[in-house]
Amino acid sequence: METRVIIIEDDQTIREAFSYLIDRTDGLKMINSYNSFEAAEHYLISDFPDVILLDIELPGINGIEAIQKIKKKYPPAHIMILTVYENETNIFKALSHGASGYLTKNTPSQKITESIKEVLNGGGPLSAGIAKVVIQSFRKNQDSPLTKRETQILEGIAEGKSRTKIASDLFIDKETVKSHIKNIYNKLDVNSKEDALRIARQDKLI
Repeated sequence: METRVIIIEDDQTIREAFSYLIDRTDGLKMINSYNSFEAAEHYLISDFPDVILLDIELPGINGIEAIQKIKKKYPPAHIMILTVYENETNIFKALSHGASGYLTKNTPSQKITESIKEVLNGGGPLSAGIAKVVIQSFRKNQDSPLTKRETQILEGIAEGKSRTKIASDLFIDKETVKSHIKNIYNKLDVNSKEDALRIARQDKLI
């Protein structure tokens, strides 16, 4: 019996590429593709997919929000995130909301098709970079003085992101980011980004 797959991805080129890949893989059947969750929502039951490939950055309802809605409307579906985002916040939100796997779009084609089959057998496929983020999160100092949100913001700074980008990634406003950064500096007793990052790395806070 073939595994029924649908894709929710707003980039037409990527959508068509994955559709082509799936349709030409033994044991997989491409049922439908959609450019937004809203477009897919009304067809989830009639499509009765086994696996849904879901992007995070979608117009309207984003992929993280869509996971919960899909699980409520069509619980049997296995959701596999397929995205360019490797930040810890998105990874853990997706997995905690019910995603069965998390792959980046540059994952080799064979790994993607194998992962689709793997989730049906209870597996939780992760791209190498994603697995590394998950492992590193468990190695962090458990006695960190920073809150989870402050840690996320400091990680964003370490990755060279602007305050605007950090705010966008974490779904908070820029002023909130500024407030958290002020708290981070106070807790670490520093006055600069460089010193904050030095101490954070030294003490395994990120």
